[in-house]
Amino acid sequence: MPHIVVAGATGGIGRALIQQLLERPDTTVTGLCRRPDAAADWAAPYGDALSLLPWDALDPAPELALQEDIDGVIYAVGRLHGEGIRPEKRLEDLDAGALATAFQINASAFVLLVQALLPRLRHKRLKRIMAVSAKVGSIGDNGFGGWYGYRASKAALNMLTRNLSIELPRRIRPVTCVAVHPGTTRTRLSEPFQQSLAQLQVHGPHDTATNLLSIYDGLDTEHNGQFFSWDGSSLPW
Repeated sequence: MPHIVVAGATGGIGRALIQQLLERPDTTVTGLCRRPDAAADWAAPYGDALSLLPWDALDPAPELALQEDIDGVIYAVGRLHGEGIRPEKRLEDLDAGALATAFQINASAFVLLVQALLPRLRHKRLKRIMAVSAKVGSIGDNGFGGWYGYRASKAALNMLTRNLSIELPRRIRPVTCVAVHPGTTRTRLSEPFQQSLAQLQVHGPHDTATNLLSIYDGLDTEHNGQFFSWDGSSLPW
């Protein structure tokens, strides 16, 4: 019975991922979020198939008492704005505290989470690790600038993913570790940018989750270390 950990369980994409995973009769999910009680209304019907644990991306050393082996990790956490963070349009907008927070949430917490989960990833089955990144974190694709903190922290997430893809096969193979751009999605993250979104292809959380799980299900060791777009195409680092 596959057991998958989803970080960001109460976010738009994270919740949709969990709901679709639990439509599979042979899957159990551990959802990580700051306030599990906030998900009680929609989580209760899943019973023992879903466990929600308190977890905060700003905690540098998470302690997760998981008793089951883990077959997959999906990091669906990201911060573009809120609580002192705003997308920077120019150099003068940069703030040291906001930059540090962006890097912690969008990048550092991912690799620290994998570190914490490592003891449960040592079994002999294929492990799939997927970091939900962003196309704007691609250095090769950046032609517009701006959004310093978000772009740089997602680029850092990509590098951490790439690093894991090199180390983990030496220690817990078989394993595959990838970064994925989910596409523009209607969530709290994109809410302030509705005018700009009118010019883009925008997905609802359910469709985004469907796209991400299509990639996730197809992952094998040959895909290790890659950066995918929501449609399965490759993106430049």
